[in-house]
Amino acid sequence: MGFSAWLTAHYEEKGPVQWLAFALELVAALTLFFLMMLTCADVLGRYFFGNSVDGATELTEIGIAILVFAEMPIVTWRGGHVVVDILDKIWSNTAIKALGLLSALLMSGSLYYVGVRIFEFSERAFSRGVVTELLGIPVGLIIQYIAFMSWATAALMMTYGVYHLLTQDRD
Repeated sequence: MGFSAWLTAHYEEKGPVQWLAFALELVAALTLFFLMMLTCADVLGRYFFGNSVDGATELTEIGIAILVFAEMPIVTWRGGHVVVDILDKIWSNTAIKALGLLSALLMSGSLYYVGVRIFEFSERAFSRGVVTELLGIPVGLIIQYIAFMSWATAALMMTYGVYHLLTQDRD
């Protein structure tokens, strides 16, 4: 089985979205593996050598940001958010789709606005030269990553998410 066949068998998305989902999940998986190795090294260093890994807390915080915001577009376009469907049995399929479309538009607009505000914070961090305390990593880079992933989530919600919403039948 080739890689493309494996990808098609394990990912329901089609076309470039399938490859994007794989790439983002690969980033998340590698980040999680790095966090696991960092934690193991930190604990082993602390207990057996009396010295922890310098900057482990900073690297853990950065890793969690990378992990969460790499998965955010995937969860969004797969519809993995918590949904309250109390009134779905009462309302028509058209009304449910209209409300779903409205919520997708509101989510996309909100994520776009949040991305703009976060990007402004990154510009301010760059202009002030803000770096992490121990390792000196520019904080603006992490903040920009969060802004770009918020924009990516908003864009993917407007494209593939809305397409999926409109083509999916109610159970």
